[in-house]
Amino acid sequence: MTIAVGDELPDATFKEMTADGAKVITSAEIFAGKKVVLFGVPGAFTPTCSNNHLPGYLENHDAILARGVDTIAVVSVNDVHVMGAWANFTGGQGKILYLADGNGDFARSIGLDSDYSSGGMGLRSKRFSMIVDNGKVTALNVETKPGVDTSGAAHILSQL
Repeated sequence: MTIAVGDELPDATFKEMTADGAKVITSAEIFAGKKVVLFGVPGAFTPTCSNNHLPGYLENHDAILARGVDTIAVVSVNDVHVMGAWANFTGGQGKILYLADGNGDFARSIGLDSDYSSGGMGLRSKRFSMIVDNGKVTALNVETKPGVDTSGAAHILSQL
């Protein structure tokens, strides 16, 4: 079943790359008592994700936080090393929390997993964005066609 507005996010474990190496971080640490903008991408370093989706969140970082958001996070079905390299490459360290969902457990648990095997990419996440307030989904935007439209930073800003 796909997560919906009003649902609580399930307990999940992610990895993030820190200066001290890979660190496990739980959904409770990310979402409890906070307002978080979370967006999901099919893959770090992929053209649409790197050129069209992530840049909007970097460019609108301050505007999003100014609307009462504590954290902006991106999640992808990539390993922690890839997500750490993507954070470095994009200059997003310290602005966006780059979460590795290496096996796709989180994507599956919220019903936003997608099979990209025909393109050689295996299990991935659908492209989405959501606003999460203290663990509860208050807005959800899932792309239904290729590209970035409703899951982009401009749309999230209109929902805050």
